[in-house]
Amino acid sequence: MTALARPTHGRMIGGVCASLAQRFGTSATTMRVIFVASCLLPGPQFLLYIALWVLLPSEDKARRAW
Repeated sequence: MTALARPTHGRMIGGVCASLAQRFGTSATTMRVIFVASCLLPGPQFLLYIALWVLLPSEDKARRAW
């Protein structure tokens, strides 16, 4: 598994779903469908997405840190 970092390519809004897809070895489309389906359930999905968007470093910043 790779470290969590928002990719610079292949991301849509914030890159959170693409990052999670890379981490867990699935496609970004699958992860986006899972996220949209989870929004039908009660819970803080949007808040979690925004928090991950803020907290996860961009791939280029993560590369410079190492």
